[in-house]
Amino acid sequence: MRVTLVSRSEHKLQEAAKQSEASTGATAQWIAADLSQVVGRQAVAAACSDIDILVTNTGGPPSMLFAQLETTYWQAALEQNFLAAVELIQAVLPGMVSRRFGRIVHITSVSVRSPVTNLELSTAARMALTGFVASVSREVVQHNVAINNLLPGTIMTDRLRELGPVAEALIASVPAGRAGTPAEFGAACAFLCSEAAGFIVGQSLSIDGGLVRATI
Repeated sequence: MRVTLVSRSEHKLQEAAKQSEASTGATAQWIAADLSQVVGRQAVAAACSDIDILVTNTGGPPSMLFAQLETTYWQAALEQNFLAAVELIQAVLPGMVSRRFGRIVHITSVSVRSPVTNLELSTAARMALTGFVASVSREVVQHNVAINNLLPGTIMTDRLRELGPVAEALIASVPAGRAGTPAEFGAACAFLCSEAAGFIVGQSLSIDGGLVRATI
């Protein structure tokens, strides 16, 4: 397997590429680009047009009061958390369809099922992506291209550790009694990217230790 990593930080990309090769043996190349910008998306699309698997994961917009949300904030949120994924899908789908194999996974958030106060920017943009995936996934599955979403809850990342007491409160609300691990989340993502997941179409899978109390 050949892996291409994309991020804004060259230093972090270099470190991640080294870790990937050391742990998996997979060759890892990287592209420093800002996917919230058109030029960044174009650079990545040009370099990755022939890929078989696409996983998108962009950070959320800032937490803000609704009264503070000017149009520019909405535009930035849609660029970062909606249009970036949509344009990458448009870039890679033709090749996947022609080769009759493709897996696309978007990492969004459990907030699309259980909205969080003051995260209107993130929730609205991610719900837009969820709706888009629900439609386009059913258009292309006949070509053995499966598109789905993964919804992380409280996962023990470096970001969560930085939150200190806030993280402790979040973890305390998880029915499993702990935070999820990156390995657990990664295993779910790897399955959705596998040949075995070809009959899973347009779904949004929560990885949250039972945090979202949906009945269906």
